[in-house]
Formats: sequence, C-alpha cells, structure tokens
Amino acid sequence: MNHTKLGGRYPSARLEPVALIQPLNKGLGQMDRAVAAGDIPNLGWNLLGEDLSLPTAVLYEDKIAHNLHWMQSFADAYGAKLCPHGKTTMAPRLFHRQLDAGAWGITLATAHQTRVAHEHGISRVLMANQLVGKQNMGVISRLLEDPDFEFFCLVDSAENVRTLGEFFGSRRQRLNVLVELGAEQGRTGVRDRSQLRALLEALSRHPAAFVVSGIEVYEGVLSDERAIRSYLHGAIDIARELAQEGIFHRHPVILTGAGSAWYDIVAEIFNASEIGQPSELILRPGCYVTHDVGAYRTAQEQIQERNPVVKEMDPALQTAMQLWAYVQSIPESEKAILTLGKRDAAFDAGLPVPALHYRPGQPQPVRAPAAWSLTRIMDQHAFMHVSDGDDIRVGDMIAFDISHPCLVFDKWRCLPVLDSDYRVIDIVQTFF
Repeated sequence: MNHTKLGGRYPSARLEPVALIQPLNKGLGQMDRAVAAGDIPNLGWNLLGEDLSLPTAVLYEDKIAHNLHWMQSFADAYGAKLCPHGKTTMAPRLFHRQLDAGAWGITLATAHQTRVAHEHGISRVLMANQLVGKQNMGVISRLLEDPDFEFFCLVDSAENVRTLGEFFGSRRQRLNVLVELGAEQGRTGVRDRSQLRALLEALSRHPAAFVVSGIEVYEGVLSDERAIRSYLHGAIDIARELAQEGIFHRHPVILTGAGSAWYDIVAEIFNASEIGQPSELILRPGCYVTHDVGAYRTAQEQIQERNPVVKEMDPALQTAMQLWAYVQSIPESEKAILTLGKRDAAFDAGLPVPALHYRPGQPQPVRAPAAWSLTRIMDQHAFMHVSDGDDIRVGDMIAFDISHPCLVFDKWRCLPVLDSDYRVIDIVQTFF
C-alpha cells in the first residue's frame, strides 16, 4: 500500500509527529491508525515545534475562511452563482467548504476529476471542457446513472456533438451541454457564425441526447480589458439570438464565464444583460481559495481599482498558502541553499518569495528581509540571495509566498491546515 507523508511524499510505516500515514486516494478514516478529522488538533503538532517534515506546503485556516466568505459575498452582490474551479486544488475537503459557503456547484476540467468529485459527494459538476473519447464518455455515462448527480459539459463542434449524440443516445441518456463561444487566437470555442450554425444543426439531429442549457465563455485567454468586454458583449448577443430561436432547453438559461483574473468584468456585463429568457449567471474563479502574491495578486489589485463592489469589500483576498523549508547550507556569504525545489513549488509564474524567517526555539517568526530572494531552483534545492552578515543559520526555517497555487497543490498529497499559532488543526488531501 502506498502512503504519503505530511509535508512530503515518501513511504513511512508509523504515525508520528513527522509523518501522517494516509494511503493515497483514500480518506482520513483509512489510515493505518485511525485518526478522525476531528482528532487532528488533539495530536498537538505545531509547525514551529518542528513536528512537520520540511519542505511542506501549508494552508492557513483564518485566511481560507476569509477568502471563502469574500468571494461568495462578491457573487451575491451581483446576483450570481459561484461554481469555483476545482482543478486549482483537487481537494474535496475544500470543495465541500466552498459548497457550504454557498457555491452552486464545482467546476472541473476532466472526466477523471469529475469522477473524483462524485466519489467524494459532489452532486453538481460543470466540466468547463469538451468531453472527448470513448473512455471519458463512459466515465460520465456511469456517473449519470446516479439520479442525484447533475453534470454539464461544453460543445464547440459538430463532430464532437455527433460522437456524443451517438454515444449517449445509444444509452438513452441525456447530456446537459453548454455552447462554448471562443475568442480569436484563443483556446476552444466556436469562432464564427458558420461554426455555430453547424454545431446547432448537429445538436438538432440528436434531440434525445442533449439538453442545451446555455452558453459558456472563458475570457482568461485574452489580456486586454477592451477586448474582453467586446467578447462578452458578443456572447450575450449570441445568447439572445439563441434564446429567441428556442435553442435552450433549460430554464433558467446558464450564462457562465470567469476565471480568477477577470471575474468582475464577467459579473458586471452578464448581470446587466437580458437575453429574453430567465437566466442565471455562474462565475467560475478557482484560485481565490488560497490566492497568491504573483499574477493573481496583481489581477486582484486591478479589480480593486476598477470594480465598485470590490472597493467596498475590505479587506481583500488574503494569501492562505505558504511553503516552508529549512536552510540546509550557507556555502558563501551571500548565498543560502534551502530544502525546496521544483518538486515542491510552482515556478512557471515566478519563483517563491521569502516571507517569514524562524529560528527554532524563538517565540515567533519574523518578516524575512526584503533583500532576500530566490535566484534559482533545482529539483530539490533553492538558491537564496542574502546579504553578507545577515543573521541566518543552517536549520533556520523560511516561509515562502507563491505564485500560481494550482501548480503548488498538484505537487502535494497532504497539506496541513494551521491556525494562527501554527498548530495543525486539519489536513487537506488532494486527488490529482
């Protein structure tokens, strides 16, 4: 049986402060020594007491709770439903917290992710992607045998519709689909009226296999606000046209978009638009749960400047994830080597940023000097620039803020959740 270490990914055989034994792809109740989720705080583990094996990614409970409430409040202000993108975390424990906070459902990207969500009790999934391939269609077909499970996916081509229609029609199942409207030089989605008409004609050939439920966009492929606004207004025009033609079978009609960078623009435009039929706006940001100090912080600062609702929502989203590592070597006066590398941290959107410095035995961490910065990372090592004479020693613990939480989550199978005193109060498991 495979096991995963709290703060690591290596085999272990005992439950001890440095290793929470938790078989991969099973819940907390399947550990070698049964530890119920409610018993985690009673273990008495504390990050500052070196009860966790470093490096480790950690989550902060107070900041997660704040972010969940903040984004749900934003959606409520626009009369929107929240369907957060679960691929960010692939953590069913966080999925349920999002739902408990008021989310309409969970967005996912693949049939596998959808199956994981269903196995963990998620009853509504919007797969913001095309469903392609016999085995993937088979996965969804089996899930649809559960009468309490509601599933949506995207269609953007006549060929995809044909294969889906034949597959689900032969099984006497109906698939909820959203027409994806793409942007030039973007990703998926129909580009013009000719493609749209071919898609609609294909849908009409399989009336028993589909419930055409609305439209979907993904504005995150664009980087210019003016282009995004034009794209969204064009999508509303098409939705209005399809509504007038009686294309939609679901009431209310779904209008959905929004990643983590432009959700305010989607909310503003879709909320103010009428298509001639009752509709519901569904927003799909995902990274807000933990936020970051890189691309999403920059995007959030821009939202704070331009959106009147967000200007009144103080404080803003908070960084709820950090990576902790040890200083393992100081081979030169201005270089420290840390036990952190590409196997542990996202590095596609910027290297981790030193945030806190802690020396075991001291009362509390202190802010890391502004001059400290990572200059390079290898598989298991990080190179940190320090100043000659800085008070830094081998064995010190450094906390790093990150950019792009999606690629941090998928490097860890267990993430401890800490309270404000750095005590471990919960465990979040991921299923990638």
